[in-house]
Amino acid sequence: MSQPKGQFVHLTAADGTQVPAYVAQPAGPAKGAIVVLQEIFGVNAHIRAVADGYAAAGYLAVAPALFERVKPGVELGYSEVDMKEGFGYKTAVAALPDPGVMPDIQAAIGYAAKASGGKVGMVGFCWGGLLTWRAACSLNGLAAAVTYYGGGMTAADEAARKPRVPVLAHFGDQDQWIGLDTIEAFRKAQPGVQVQIYNANHGFNCDQRGSYNQAAAQLARERTLTFFTAKLA
Repeated sequence: MSQPKGQFVHLTAADGTQVPAYVAQPAGPAKGAIVVLQEIFGVNAHIRAVADGYAAAGYLAVAPALFERVKPGVELGYSEVDMKEGFGYKTAVAALPDPGVMPDIQAAIGYAAKASGGKVGMVGFCWGGLLTWRAACSLNGLAAAVTYYGGGMTAADEAARKPRVPVLAHFGDQDQWIGLDTIEAFRKAQPGVQVQIYNANHGFNCDQRGSYNQAAAQLARERTLTFFTAKLA
């Protein structure tokens, strides 16, 4: 199978805001769609590769640029300088009036459903994991959601939310940003969520980071694809 080659399209949010999104098409008819939510580093090479990976697995993949309202065209690496810059954009998004970037995510769900003709799942990493959790609890049109080391989603106020769709959550037991005690508290508060914990650090899925853990990434991907196969059929 040839590697899918994605392209950027423009989504239109409910308030008229134009949001770029990277779209990767499967080689054949789509089995459904996956919306991919970025880390604080933008829709960079890693996020595009993740989208390409879901396209290779038979899904239409859509990765919206979630910093567009505060800074267009963000594409960062993983250095300390990049991390500080990305955290600044995340803080700026958090300061936006409600509903912030949730309409942008809703637009991506709508595009994914229409373009694929099937059910829509969502996967998010770090900050995108938190936004995926919020989307699973508040947005329309999703059939399933998967979070990877969702930064902040184990906080008490987030754990009190009620998901509308099945959720699978991946965490690392060496994550300095997400304490194991908070993961266990989240698991207790959300017995319906499938919580998987890996012998890994924050960012274990990203092969461009020092915290990359191939075994954990591979197992999490297998579990994620199995989950989506069941929920998006």
